[in-house]
Amino acid sequence: MTAVIPVDPKARRAAAGIVLEVNDLHVGTSRKELVHGVSFALEAGKSVGIVGESGSGKTMTAMAVAGLLPAGVRATGGSICVDGREAIDRDGRLRRQLLRDDFGVVFQNPTVSLNPRLTIGDQLHEALADDVRRDRRASARRAVELLDHVGIARPQERLRAYPHELSGGLNQRAVIAIAIARSPRILIADEATTALDVSVQRQVLDLIDRLRRELQLGVIIVSHDIGVIADRADDVLVMQNGETVEQGPTTRVLHQPAEAYTQSLLAAVPRIDGPLPRRSATVAPPVIEASKIVREFHVPGHRSRKNVAVDGVDLTLREGEALGIVGESGSGKTTLARILVGLDRGYTGDLTAFGQPVRAAHSMARVRRQLRDIQYVFQDPYSSLDPRQTVAEIIAEPIELSGTRAQKARKKALVSELMEDVRLPQEFATRKPHQLSGGQRQRTVIARALALDPKVLVADEPVSALDLSVQKRILDLLDALREERNLSYVVISHDLGVIRRLCTDVVVMRDGVVVERGTTESIFSDPHDPYTRLLLEAIPGATWLDASPTSTLKVSNS
Repeated sequence: MTAVIPVDPKARRAAAGIVLEVNDLHVGTSRKELVHGVSFALEAGKSVGIVGESGSGKTMTAMAVAGLLPAGVRATGGSICVDGREAIDRDGRLRRQLLRDDFGVVFQNPTVSLNPRLTIGDQLHEALADDVRRDRRASARRAVELLDHVGIARPQERLRAYPHELSGGLNQRAVIAIAIARSPRILIADEATTALDVSVQRQVLDLIDRLRRELQLGVIIVSHDIGVIADRADDVLVMQNGETVEQGPTTRVLHQPAEAYTQSLLAAVPRIDGPLPRRSATVAPPVIEASKIVREFHVPGHRSRKNVAVDGVDLTLREGEALGIVGESGSGKTTLARILVGLDRGYTGDLTAFGQPVRAAHSMARVRRQLRDIQYVFQDPYSSLDPRQTVAEIIAEPIELSGTRAQKARKKALVSELMEDVRLPQEFATRKPHQLSGGQRQRTVIARALALDPKVLVADEPVSALDLSVQKRILDLLDALREERNLSYVVISHDLGVIRRLCTDVVVMRDGVVVERGTTESIFSDPHDPYTRLLLEAIPGATWLDASPTSTLKVSNS
């Protein structure tokens, strides 16, 4: 018997399982258009990825679909159909009802999207349907069901917890529970795992995948992480400057990109099967040695209890080496870095810099003198720069405070040379941070760290806040500076692609303890510790990397 093809457009969409159709969507303000004619369809139980750099329009597109555009921005043209119902042209009340019932949104940072003054239970209660919310017992039962559904252990207990009492991964699970509280048809994940470690990221992405299958959700994944898109999206839109540059099945777009911009994005991804950085042919002398470093913190409200952040760590950094420190949040890597640069002196153990012992009991002035040749590159270029200072003033400040007489005498020339070293145009000297892009701000941070001509740079997540192409330029810059200045690096990152790109050696930390150490090649190709293997297995984009004939990763996926 020949199948009868429905002719009604709504029936045709239902037969195809399409829950969302976006056609020729335009978004903008009264002065400027931000999104230009984006179109895509989403089926129940399927996922669409939207990828691009900052300013590409990917988040604006997703927020227009969800009805969450910022003030002054609106959908100026096109169509957004949810199960055949037009969302754009409805009156305010009906549109809000449609969007409230059919959409759930998981935002990037769970600590920002959750109310710190309300318990998880109270926030879940607010998200429930009116009829359930009116019955407190039914509301409590539904809240427990939701927390259990997203994999939060002891859900009854967690209802009484505040966001600050939960880890980032648990908070993100709570956000997902809130997003699905009204049984939506469509879930939008806007950079939902960017702030998470690779293993927690994998757990959250697995959870979204499970909910997609079980609840037949249509999922929109907004991300600049190509690996996440490769692993989790059935189809992908690549956006640039508010336009769709390329779209289609994820396998085709990522393995056979047709457009130059897509090719450039893929080329900028720090690959865990990429080339290794240069190693010295000789064994260089150590510049930093740490032995049995322990750092404890008192637990607030419990005078006798302590958290051990760093537990008996030994570490050696040699001249010209780049040492990567990896591990999940709470592993102690940032605490260890702060000890190495003298920002945390509450430790026990032995620390030696350039052959001289550094004592925690020494005066701050003496510690500063001893560690003058170790400088810090902060993670966030937005918050680590004084918005009132110009680029020249920011770079000159360390010279004014701690420079030698010779450095102070030629301060202006040094600032100019440093800007040239980090590839910043000289005309940027009079600009302030808000007039710079993210990459230009991070170059300014690096120039400031180089101002005293240090021998060691400690870089804490130096590119995590940057787009892929900007990230690649900063990594290339750091690599070139190590060669040009014979610098030694300590690099902290949860992105193992960044570690492989920059570092000659790797230390893996867990719960304050070093569980494995070795050359970058040995750690990535033949990890011994189960935790190291777990971190490597959790890296998104394994299927995309497997298609590369140059892949050298040897990690079991069992």
